Amino acid sequence: MGTSKQEHIYFFWSTSIIICMLLAFFALLFASCSRSGDEKPEDIDPALYSIQPYDPNVSPDVGDIGVIPSTDPAASTETRLAETADMGQSYIDSFVFLGDSTTYSLAHYNVVPASQVWTPISGTLTLPLWSTSTIVYEDGSEIPIIDAVTLKQPEYMLITLGVNGVSFLSEKDFVETYTALVQAIAQASPNTKIILNSIYPVTAEYDASGTGITNAKIDTANEWVERIAGSTGVKFLDTESILKGEDGALPASYSNDNALHLNEQTLKRVIQYIRTHGYV
Repeated sequence: MGTSKQEHIYFFWSTSIIICMLLAFFALLFASCSRSGDEKPEDIDPALYSIQPYDPNVSPDVGDIGVIPSTDPAASTETRLAETADMGQSYIDSFVFLGDSTTYSLAHYNVVPASQVWTPISGTLTLPLWSTSTIVYEDGSEIPIIDAVTLKQPEYMLITLGVNGVSFLSEKDFVETYTALVQAIAQASPNTKIILNSIYPVTAEYDASGTGITNAKIDTANEWVERIAGSTGVKFLDTESILKGEDGALPASYSNDNALHLNEQTLKRVIQYIRTHGYV
């Protein structure tokens, strides 16, 4: 009887050990199968995360605009002003020019009357500060931009902004800030035809060490500006295309300071470009 009892005990423990080993084996097998589906991000096809093409018929939220690529050629064609017959001086006379110091030069050289040029009294407007800045209105008073738009209800408005921003604004911040400005102007004056002008290039001799402004950054920002125009339903004017030399920089002969400001003759050339790429 003693021997039979020991045999039963031995059989029980042997069976238990075998069962535990089988359970452990199946547990390891299950865990291995589960981990096989946990791919690292770099192992996943990037195409799975491709962004939907830009749809000009959809007005995205401001927070989304910064990640929408301008990939639709038709949308670009509709947004960018093409060459037209000369619209004449009366066309220019119906504009308000809002912008930074490159816009202030229009009044400085009397290329257009000072009453048509909207900049702060300092002569320049930094893009991120548009909502808190004032401009010199046609009566000499200093008022916020949207107040001026509400009063004037301009027929056309050309906005040239961004050079004071390309060096420190991220794409998201640049796009959101500029978009908010365009939307605020459109709301204050629904009948105003808004044109977003490209940022002008700088000369090859321009010292970017103090500002961080480079032609590479300007080229990238101009892509953002054109995209903003498409997403907000306004127009884009590619004046940059007539201001670049073969090296992609502003020729020194076009500048009045060998940097980023245009001289009188070049500003007149810009005005002629505006006249022959009309908003019709």
